[in-house]
Amino acid sequence: MSGADDGDRPGGSGALERLADEIHEGDAGLIALVMLGLYGLFTIFAILGPSQGVGGVVAALQAVTFWAALYAMLVLALNLHWGYTGLFNIGVAGFMAVGVYTFAALTAPTGGSPPGLGLPLWVGVVGGMAMAAIAGAVVSLPALRLRADYLAIVTVAFSEIVRLSFLSTTMQEFTLFDGLDFRILGVEILPDVALGTGAGRGINIPINPTIPVKALFYTNPGNPASGGRTAFGEAVLSAFRSAGVREPIVVSLAYTLVLIGFVALFYWLLRRIGNSPFGRVLKAIREDELVANSLGKDTRRFKITVFMVGCALMGLGGILWETQKGFTDPTSTTFRPIQTFYIFIALIIGGAGSNTGSVVGGALFAGLLFQGPLYVSRILSKFIATGDAPGTFGGAVAPIASLNLSPFLAYTLQNISTLRFVLVGVVLIVLMHRRPTGLLGHRKEVASSIDLSKREGPSGTNARPAAADGGGRDD
Repeated sequence: MSGADDGDRPGGSGALERLADEIHEGDAGLIALVMLGLYGLFTIFAILGPSQGVGGVVAALQAVTFWAALYAMLVLALNLHWGYTGLFNIGVAGFMAVGVYTFAALTAPTGGSPPGLGLPLWVGVVGGMAMAAIAGAVVSLPALRLRADYLAIVTVAFSEIVRLSFLSTTMQEFTLFDGLDFRILGVEILPDVALGTGAGRGINIPINPTIPVKALFYTNPGNPASGGRTAFGEAVLSAFRSAGVREPIVVSLAYTLVLIGFVALFYWLLRRIGNSPFGRVLKAIREDELVANSLGKDTRRFKITVFMVGCALMGLGGILWETQKGFTDPTSTTFRPIQTFYIFIALIIGGAGSNTGSVVGGALFAGLLFQGPLYVSRILSKFIATGDAPGTFGGAVAPIASLNLSPFLAYTLQNISTLRFVLVGVVLIVLMHRRPTGLLGHRKEVASSIDLSKREGPSGTNARPAAADGGGRDD
């Protein structure tokens, strides 16, 4: 894809030209190919697993698409920090938590426990992104004076401070501006506002925030059981029910389509940033900040700005992740450091600096490393009778000496969720040895505002020189 600003193209078919270029360059086709491969694999998993018919296949495809979209969004946001600018942010989970809890505080009912402000959903989404960006600014102002490893330490410490603060009983329910009597002309300017995080109990949050998906299906989306279905909902749900697909799967599938739309939005935004003069400064900072600074660029201002933008996207990703459950709490794995590690692994798989690689890496991680082992364990449990699993790893390994593999297999299947951490570690080691830049990392980038490789030659034909990386495009 050319580094030129797509908005400057003549004519009214800019969107169609961009789509054509994507297909021509192969990025859209590559993403589609990866997803088709995952769909084929998970279709086989659903067929071989516990018999659930067509409904089981649809549920498996919906699950892998859902997780692939969530990870793709967060990997794209991290790519803006690490891939574009070289900022080592390993506090992704903390910025997600700030976005989610701000959203919850703004949209939760005023009389709930813990209470909120009862504002519209869109206010909560914008407020969550804004607060995550502000948190990014607060962290970046002192931290960006530091380099590489030190910035990583600051961001992971911030992430844990946020999680433990939300877990504190002090913040379970509190009154904002309590005791402050600030008035102008007798009118109270700072009224007491009851808020809370719920501490370990968690907090209820509206489901499907950005587009009220359930409103498409139910007349009372807040409590579907108490109301009827809309005409659209009745038609769609009846059609899927006749095919053996359960109602919750259909609603989840609709929400997954919303997430796919957000992945496309994140991708488009990062391409626009990367192809802009601002994005070229970010890449210069990544390569050599001293050189960029010597050329008159205020690199500190650029880093703070991009850090805030990336944190806002992480906050939005957290909102879209947690609100599909309608509940969140600080003990959720979503906000633990291991989640940041997962997102970084997905970025490494796809390749830092590549937006297409971020989407591909997120999809491969979600499908092969996050969901895949769970489906494989179900299939093996169906066909292999292993008996009771030993309680310890030593008890599982010892019988191998007598060629009895059943205890080890039973132990593995019972602890597959934990043992997939080992699989992730093995994949990381192999990648570092075989493909340290990832699948699509560090492809040649067009530095000029016009892609000179597409200029016309003397005979009027395109004189595109061959590029070692397959096109010299900047994703």
